[in-house]
Amino acid sequence: MQVKDVMTRNVISVGANEPIVKAARLMLQNRVSGLPVLDAAGELVGIVTEGDFLRRGELGTQRRRPKWLEFIVGPGRLAEEYVHTSGRKVDEIMTTDPFTVTEDDSLEKVVEVMERRHVKRLPVVRAGRMVGIVSRANLMHALASFARDAQPAAADDAGTRDRIMAALGQQHWAPHVNVIVKNGVAELWGVITDERERQALIVAAENAGGVKQVHDHLVWVEPMSGMAFPSAEDEATDRAAAN
Repeated sequence: MQVKDVMTRNVISVGANEPIVKAARLMLQNRVSGLPVLDAAGELVGIVTEGDFLRRGELGTQRRRPKWLEFIVGPGRLAEEYVHTSGRKVDEIMTTDPFTVTEDDSLEKVVEVMERRHVKRLPVVRAGRMVGIVSRANLMHALASFARDAQPAAADDAGTRDRIMAALGQQHWAPHVNVIVKNGVAELWGVITDERERQALIVAAENAGGVKQVHDHLVWVEPMSGMAFPSAEDEATDRAAAN
């Protein structure tokens, strides 16, 4: 399998000059732990993650060292850390020059880069432009979908997935979910905050050409309480496995 078979398209991103509060709100609203950072020309220039918000002066969690250790660390490193803990713009706290992959790279390469670089997500680029992102969650979705069948995906499954993702991208109500297609069977993965979105997502997938069946793995998160509820299909599968 290749990156294009599992990656998330229509990725939520944030501008390099945007305030860090906007990045934090986007992460919370969309339940993601990291965002690609784009410059004014739309080029990928960095990644901002939850980890970039841990050491902040507002929280009183900035790194504190004994004076003797500060002397060893040096003023340059201390100045860099100050910017990271006190900066107000995304480009002041983000990780620059992020590791990337292409649509045609293998999933094996993705895993190797993630393990070697200790990252959870990789931007997918084409001619310098970001066209998607592949995360550990995408790999888990693919594993759950394909582990049951050792046969490779049909050649037209990629086209079917593209049609579903394109259809969802045209709907303003549609949350960002992942879709895996295997032999014409589409599996929907992700989080919804309104139960009415579930059936709409299923209908959108069913209407895409080449879809024989749709499996629902969407988790509903109740906005007020934060409680998560699996789909009826997954609940039934879990009960059957327990008996």
